[in-house]
Amino acid sequence: MFKKTPAPTPSPSAPVERVTSVLGPGINWTGNLGGKGGIRIEGTFEGEIAIRGLVVIGETGRLTCKMLKANNVIVAGAVKGSITAEKLEIRSTGRVWGDVVTTAFSTEEGAFLRGQVRMEEHVEIKLEDETTQEKPDADSTDTQSDSAENTTENPIPTRPVKGQKVA
Repeated sequence: MFKKTPAPTPSPSAPVERVTSVLGPGINWTGNLGGKGGIRIEGTFEGEIAIRGLVVIGETGRLTCKMLKANNVIVAGAVKGSITAEKLEIRSTGRVWGDVVTTAFSTEEGAFLRGQVRMEEHVEIKLEDETTQEKPDADSTDTQSDSAENTTENPIPTRPVKGQKVA
């Protein structure tokens, strides 16, 4: 009658709905960012972002990228680049220059968007490491057989092969 029901455990593919990392104001970063978690950008970031989780561009945040991919994106700063997200919110201080693909879209009065908005029933966020794990490299078997032939004919491999020294 009074059984204790176990708390539901979040599925491993569920996006993280909280900020776990912060790029603070005054920090300039160039590179690519990917993985699972939540990030808040208050500084300047240049590069690609693919996050399974939440991305917040704070009021002092500036993001320049070709493509921002995340489950949830909140923009209160400036984004120059396209955004693909399940849910996008542009706050009153937010500025976006780029195209948007999303399933849920909201803006506050004063928000700015220059680009096209495409609403989809479902948006799939594919991360780079997931695509490489799902699809084995088709050239890897050919490369290994070619390298085996090269080692018998030529003792110095022309390409680096795992487990062999390269001169």
